Amino acid sequence: MHEQKPLILVIDDDPALLKLMRDVLALAGYGVITASDGETALQLIEGGEPALILLDIMMPGMDGFQVCERVRQFSQVPIIMLTAKGRLEDVIHGLEIGADDYVIKPFSVDIALARVKAVLRRTQSRREAKQPILTFGELSIDLASQRVMLAGAEVVLTPIEYRILSLLARHAGRVMTHDYLLTQIWGSEYRGDTHVLQTAINRLRKKIGDTARDAKYITNRSGIGYIFGVWHHEGNSAPHHLHRTALKPCS
Repeated sequence: MHEQKPLILVIDDDPALLKLMRDVLALAGYGVITASDGETALQLIEGGEPALILLDIMMPGMDGFQVCERVRQFSQVPIIMLTAKGRLEDVIHGLEIGADDYVIKPFSVDIALARVKAVLRRTQSRREAKQPILTFGELSIDLASQRVMLAGAEVVLTPIEYRILSLLARHAGRVMTHDYLLTQIWGSEYRGDTHVLQTAINRLRKKIGDTARDAKYITNRSGIGYIFGVWHHEGNSAPHHLHRTALKPCS
């Protein structure tokens, strides 16, 4: 019995690029479907979720950002943005609304294919890994279902935010450097891009109740990186002194 090929949806209004990516991906062993507009793409996704989406930003009508936001309302399928916009703010916006990676046009098909393989590999490894539920104070992270709960209520995170949180939580009590986080979450080519990381961390911290004055879970180590832990004021200590409680996965 043959293993089913991962199905990839390519969304772009450029017929030449659609044909190119369809041929390249098919040659690499993937199943491929295409759409030239956002509405058609959403119908295809709702009809049968693909393993990965390659999504162009600059499309008439519903653009790639809008499509990404709509998809994230009902699916966590990995998304790679294809964009001629190389401005940092466009890249950050795509990642913030739920994209997993991006490729700037014009691009080498080898680079695009490598990104596809990397994202699918990360997604598959997360699905296959038997993971515990990690509990830190009022915050719990179910690494198997990828659900995050805070004080009994579910916290809705983008894929990028979840990956940052789970990575920090699995290494609770250890400082994770900026470059380590960037490499693990986005890839080695993002080393040094601390603005992308800081933006994602700030959005994540707001969702889990962290503030600059009361960092319960994610603490900044200026110029170095971040450390994850549950912190509280000790009754017999000065108010500025913080003590980390024991952190153990649930059985």
